[in-house]
Amino acid sequence: MDPALAAQMSEAVAEKMLEYRRDTAGWKICREGNGVSVSWRPSVEFPGNLYRGEGIVFGTPEEVWDCVKPAVGGLRVKWDENVNGFEIIESITDTLCVSRTSTPSAAMKLISPRDFVDLVLIKRYEDGTISSNASHVEHPLCPPKPGFVRGFNHPCGCFCEPLPGEPTKTHLVTFFHTDLSGYLPQNVVESFFPRSMTRFYANLQKAVKQFHD
Repeated sequence: MDPALAAQMSEAVAEKMLEYRRDTAGWKICREGNGVSVSWRPSVEFPGNLYRGEGIVFGTPEEVWDCVKPAVGGLRVKWDENVNGFEIIESITDTLCVSRTSTPSAAMKLISPRDFVDLVLIKRYEDGTISSNASHVEHPLCPPKPGFVRGFNHPCGCFCEPLPGEPTKTHLVTFFHTDLSGYLPQNVVESFFPRSMTRFYANLQKAVKQFHD
C-alpha cells in the first residue's frame, strides 16, 4: 500500500475518531451496569449504528493498552472472546499497518465467523492518551478467505485515557462501528453489540489483573 496514501487515510480516520470522542450529541444509552455505559447513534457511514463504550479500568493506561493493542502474538487474542486471530498483512511504519482480524461465530452461531482487513494507526497524545484508529481497506495480499464472511469496520478504535490524580486507573472509551455483512436480521446485530461490548470491559479488567498484577 502506498505509504503516503496510507498515512493520509489513517490521519483522516484519527480525526474522525477525535470528533466522535468530543461529540456528545445524539447518543442514546442502550446498556449500563458495573461502571460501563454503552450508547449508540445512527452511523453516517453505512446503514447501521455507531456504538460507544465508556468505563474505568483498574490499571495504568500502558497496562490497559498492552491488553488491547493490535499486535501479532499480543494479549488481545488471549482474553477477547470476539477475537481469535490477528495478523499483520503489511507493516507501513512502526505505528501504521494493515491487519487482518478474525472473529468466531457469535450470538448462538446466528453470526458466522467474520474477518476484517483494516488500516490501523496508533497515536499517542500529549496528555498521555493512547489511541487506536482503524477503518477497512482492501489489500491484494488478503482476498476473502473460505469459511469467513468479510466484514467492514468503519472508523473505530479506542482511547486509553489517564485519569488525573488516579495513576492506576484508565478511562477507556471505545467505538465499535462495524458492518457485519451477510444476511443478518437487524435485531440480531443490535442486541449483539451492546452485550459484547459490556463483556469486553469485564474481560479486559480480568486480563489487566491477570497479566499485570
